[in-house]
Amino acid sequence: MPARRTPTSAPRPVCRAGALAVAALAGLLAAVPVRAQDSPAPAGAAPDRPTQKQRIERIDAELRDSTAAQQQLVREIEALKGDRAKLNTALLETAIRVRETEGKLDASEQRLLQLGREEADIRESLEARRKVLAEVLGGLVRLGRRPPPALMVRPDDALQSVRSAMLLGAVLPELKAETDLLASELTAQERVRQETARERDALADLKLSLAEERRRTAALVEEKKKSLDQGEAALASEKSRAATLAAEAGNVRELMQRMETEIAATRKAAQEAAQTPADQGAAAKLAALQNPGRLTPGMPFDEAKGLLPLPVGGAVLKAFGTEDSYGGQEKGVSFGTRIEAQVASPTDGWVVYAGPFRSYGQLLIINAGGGYHILLAGMDKITVELGQFVLSGEPVAVMGRGPQLVSSASLGTAQPILYVEFRKDGISIDPAPWWATSESEKVRG
Repeated sequence: MPARRTPTSAPRPVCRAGALAVAALAGLLAAVPVRAQDSPAPAGAAPDRPTQKQRIERIDAELRDSTAAQQQLVREIEALKGDRAKLNTALLETAIRVRETEGKLDASEQRLLQLGREEADIRESLEARRKVLAEVLGGLVRLGRRPPPALMVRPDDALQSVRSAMLLGAVLPELKAETDLLASELTAQERVRQETARERDALADLKLSLAEERRRTAALVEEKKKSLDQGEAALASEKSRAATLAAEAGNVRELMQRMETEIAATRKAAQEAAQTPADQGAAAKLAALQNPGRLTPGMPFDEAKGLLPLPVGGAVLKAFGTEDSYGGQEKGVSFGTRIEAQVASPTDGWVVYAGPFRSYGQLLIINAGGGYHILLAGMDKITVELGQFVLSGEPVAVMGRGPQLVSSASLGTAQPILYVEFRKDGISIDPAPWWATSESEKVRG
């Protein structure tokens, strides 16, 4: 009679499948990220953010110490001396690049925020299912230690084998689904991390570019100041008189009225604005606007509707005519801007006031001709002088690191705020019809 074979040599197909599932889940669970408070980083490992911050600081330091870049800029400025048109062209082109770079920085920072939220959602999802997966894994481990009997080895225990097979048949598909989901989320997390790293590198490069363009803008602005025909002594006297009027005036309208009659620079600006040719043909207007050396507005202000660029990039926080915090209506538009953002003149015109004024903080008033004045307030620094003629799009000021206006407290934001007001014969008007449509739509979102 042949010897009976021992059961140890018999295959266990069902348990092998369970073991494979255990191995797969164990590997995936090991890859699930653990929160910082649950598992500290190993010694010597540096987190991503400080490393990136150090890299940006290193780049900034290298830029500050780059004598070659400084020397190149000096040579460019020297080549522009004495040529007003070329100087204005360089200034306007640099201002456009600064605005574009600031816009790219805004977009890059928004993408980083979105990637951060996406990564947080993935982590939350993984953490939420961590306990469930651990319990299932523990059950499979126990099952592997005490496997069910094989049907072909112990037929007397067929019922138990069938029940075990049915149980595993029901559980394993669910485990596979959970495993696939976990694997997809881990893959998504790795993708988000890689995209975040690339975006941070791009952000660092943009900051480097912006710093260089701002340095170029400052040099060009300084050179333009030096090229002004006004004598320093006369300009100092005009500034002193304007400051005196500002201290005595009760409101902006009174300030403008007194300046137009008592300050020589603003009287001259008003007279020149009144001589701006009207009813030009389309060709003449185009030629005037393309002339960077012009000393008078390229066209009458009331004919420039739909053509003026916004003075700064950012979101509209308060529109003209909306309710203010004092029971009245807003007389201008408030823009939320980037820290130290560039502010450009929206129109051709003469600077008739540049300095602090009551609750407006730093106030800039531009006479655009035809009884129109543009008020800009909330800046940290004004870079143009009293009596100076500025072009549409030319840099005129720089924002600070937070709100400068007293009235900005009601807006509930810590970002810098630029206030823009259009006036016609001393009366506030809606600036919306003057903004170039594409720019307006882009800012309003």
